[in-house]
Amino acid sequence: MHVNHLPGAPAASSIEFDTFLSVDIRIGTVVEAVPFPEARKPALKLTIDFGPTIGRKRSSAQITEHYTPETLLGRQVAAVVNFPPRQIGKFMSEVLTVGFADEAGAVVLFKPDRPVPDGSRLF
Repeated sequence: MHVNHLPGAPAASSIEFDTFLSVDIRIGTVVEAVPFPEARKPALKLTIDFGPTIGRKRSSAQITEHYTPETLLGRQVAAVVNFPPRQIGKFMSEVLTVGFADEAGAVVLFKPDRPVPDGSRLF
């Protein structure tokens, strides 16, 4: 299934509220960010701390247009934490870091406008 991420794409079809709730999106703080040169598309390997309940999880994120490892350390990001892990080369990505496309289609990360506790769930 291909999803059009660019601005101006039509809205997705309607879903039930329970379907939305089945996607577990949490806030975590980036505690490690390193280049991922082995990835087919430019990416970074992130370690994100989601607090004591979920713990630290790893994510491969194609976010190199707007972010460097140094700018991500200590930043809160949102991620889907209940997708199955996905093998990307030799790296196991455990969560899907989420963002929005800018005008050119590059990812702009989602973050709350004020700090919230790591592990907080989007609702």
